[in-house]
Amino acid sequence: MVPDGLWELVAPLLPSFSPRPQGGGTALLGERAVFTVVVYVLTGGCAWRHLPETFGVSPATAHRRFTAWTKAGLWRRLHRAVLDELGARGELDWTSAIVDAASVRAKRGGSLTGPNPVDRGRKGSKLHVLSEAQGIPPAIAVSGANMHDSLALKPLIRGIPAVRSRRGPRRRRPVKLRADRPTSPPNTSPGCVNAASSHASRAPEGHSKVRDLVSR
Repeated sequence: MVPDGLWELVAPLLPSFSPRPQGGGTALLGERAVFTVVVYVLTGGCAWRHLPETFGVSPATAHRRFTAWTKAGLWRRLHRAVLDELGARGELDWTSAIVDAASVRAKRGGSLTGPNPVDRGRKGSKLHVLSEAQGIPPAIAVSGANMHDSLALKPLIRGIPAVRSRRGPRRRRPVKLRADRPTSPPNTSPGCVNAASSHASRAPEGHSKVRDLVSR
């Protein structure tokens, strides 16, 4: 089972689940058991069809519930709940933020794919991550693999939610941004960028093609 602390955050966010109107089927499973299975699949890379029987949850049930939770926006709300909990404890380090990206193949295509310039033009997506100094990500986004990293920088900064603080108002800006040369805005040196000035600037052309990954 998932830890008690995590479940206390998850339970209030889960949408109500209604049995099939035609009746029949198996008895309803506990939400915590199903959530544990979904976390196992998402973090361990296990295919749904290879889910171990020891969990007591069928692959079809786990995937169906995962799909329903995704449509209900659970992952975005859980992400913010976790950030708020960590922020209230003073466990987020806002002294700097690190921005990076990684490309993955997308064999089935989709709206957020594009020809990958480092994979012979095969279809792919790019995952953009902005993490605070300890590696916890306040903002995550996805785009086509052919989008330049610099075009995702400002949308990522604007995508940082207002997070609870241990003392004082909510916070959403790190002191500094750290990025390598492909991610740095034009006319700046790789390394540190003032986060406040980047946040205030207008987003570059094409930013609408970058979408919040957590909400999907």
